[in-house]
Amino acid sequence: MADLFSRILKDPTLELLDFARNMKLYPYYVPLTDSEGTVVTVEGHEVVMLGSNNYLGLTTHPKVKQAAKDAIDHWGTSCTGSRLVNGTLELHVELDRRLAAFVGKEAGLVFSTGYQSNLGTISALLGKDDFAIIDREDHASIVDGCLLARGKSQTNIKRFSHNDPDSLDRVLETLPPESGRLVVVDGVYSMGGDIAPLPELVAICKRHEARIMVDDAHSLGVLGGGHGTAAHFGLTDEVDLIMGTFSKSFASIGGFIAGNARVIEFIKHNARAMMFSASLPAHNLATVLAVLDIMETEPEHVEQLWENTKFMRAGLERLGYDIGNSASPIIPIFFRDVERYKHIQPMLDRMGGDALQLDQVMCAWTWRALLDAGVYTNAAVPPGVPASQSLLRTSYMATHTREHLTRALDAFEKVGKELNLIDQDVSWRAA
Repeated sequence: MADLFSRILKDPTLELLDFARNMKLYPYYVPLTDSEGTVVTVEGHEVVMLGSNNYLGLTTHPKVKQAAKDAIDHWGTSCTGSRLVNGTLELHVELDRRLAAFVGKEAGLVFSTGYQSNLGTISALLGKDDFAIIDREDHASIVDGCLLARGKSQTNIKRFSHNDPDSLDRVLETLPPESGRLVVVDGVYSMGGDIAPLPELVAICKRHEARIMVDDAHSLGVLGGGHGTAAHFGLTDEVDLIMGTFSKSFASIGGFIAGNARVIEFIKHNARAMMFSASLPAHNLATVLAVLDIMETEPEHVEQLWENTKFMRAGLERLGYDIGNSASPIIPIFFRDVERYKHIQPMLDRMGGDALQLDQVMCAWTWRALLDAGVYTNAAVPPGVPASQSLLRTSYMATHTREHLTRALDAFEKVGKELNLIDQDVSWRAA
């Protein structure tokens, strides 16, 4: 009889991970010993944090921290139950309402995580013979929501090419007209930082009578004056469902869905991911409410975020880095010029030969060199990103100072030249 673990323990990935750790090239699960938000402590050294989703930098805002402390004093640390039974506080109901108003919808519903928001919403809405149509680079929680719906009711899943309206049109053309259709896209894509072409996608959905849902996890607090992708394009009334998370600009954890009041009522009583999970505790809710107050009254945070983004984008472009189609505070550094990395072939051979590609090794090596130079980034390699699309994900905050960003660009210039990623005669400081 075969033992499950015997197969798992022979998986070559484990040996590769051990080797990467020994080489100090393992870029995941890195423990932080201190964090101010823009600066964190790793391995005893302070580094500039360019790997956070804390876009508005509000995790350390005095009003936000005080709101969380006051909520603990009043409500304690946990609700100890799901929203369906004993876990709905007045704060949940207030936040449902405030978030719906913030994104311009009739009603909202708060979940315990952003992942559960997609999982619960998509699996609740889709039934037998319905179709989920998703972008090939949609977040894993969207994919898993579709898979959960398929396991429940044989929902059909279709994918279209990334940010390609024509591809979506072709997919919808093939579907039976009597079927229900839900198109789900990210507003801002978390790895590439590019924005969904919502005007074109909405027009196609209308023509095919398909509903559209936008995951605004990385758009709220960023686009449309902070109100998200639909607001950015002036399409709030044309988008059917807007999903958001609290673990980015809202400085907490959790998520929500907003839309038509009757549809939200249906989700509330059919989303297993919410009905059978403990609800968010009061301090998380109070944090989001405090952030909403700040976002609604202090637009300068969003404005400063974009000033910092423009500064970094210009500097990285002057250095000659491949930043793809980023149009947001997420700016990737792609490793697609493999001819430039041939000098690391010996390292590739030592790390497993065909098991890894040049772009993957170069990505990990650059991540380590930047960390040693005082900059924290996120490394992403396949299957987390498409094949041959390894990248370092950098992201920016409103609270980054010019000194932080200057230090980061100096490190990108130094490391880029040392590793032959950029030309020796370039400088980000050039006019």
